Amino acid sequence: MSAASTPENGNHTGSRREELLAIAAGLFAERGFKNTTVRDIADAAGILSGSLYHHFDSKESMVDELLDTFQTALWEKYDEITASDLTPKGKLEAIVRASFDAIDHHHSEVAIFQSDAAYLTTFERFGYLNERNLKFRTLWLGLLEAGVESGELRADLDVELVYRFLRDTVWVAVRWYRPGGSLTPADVADQYLTILLEGIAQNGATQ
Repeated sequence: MSAASTPENGNHTGSRREELLAIAAGLFAERGFKNTTVRDIADAAGILSGSLYHHFDSKESMVDELLDTFQTALWEKYDEITASDLTPKGKLEAIVRASFDAIDHHHSEVAIFQSDAAYLTTFERFGYLNERNLKFRTLWLGLLEAGVESGELRADLDVELVYRFLRDTVWVAVRWYRPGGSLTPADVADQYLTILLEGIAQNGATQ
């Protein structure tokens, strides 16, 4: 595999690119996007700043790729769930579980989004983040409304308020959840769903 050891060979370059993205993700999540420089990323990678530009033209390109790749994969999972034969409540549970899996497997990307989305969306190239926020809101509100209509969720719910509670409660977990710790994403989702559904499920509805 001598070809892989050549610095600018395709396989090595691709691997190195992923390494640099992972380093940048960790720094962005820890320090914030605005407070992380190209030099910080290069120093952490043990290369000169100029060498970083062989792979990315800016730190904006790096965070763009991180967030877009992560959210595209997440929405593929969400779309799979919404297209399933699950009931509205079952879909809601599955969406919550998929979200905690995302926090586990893409911890840095979720942390970056939570901390820096408001700043990033002031730039045109990150306009898709606002579009996906709206899509996310539409998805969750739709499932809540469908759950009320099906009788699985309480008829007196303020679905807008419940949506805000769900959104904030699930995603803020990135601040304390640590991948590889004593709690798995499934453990956390189980506890969150128990607390949630005991409050919003219709009495007698299947848990």
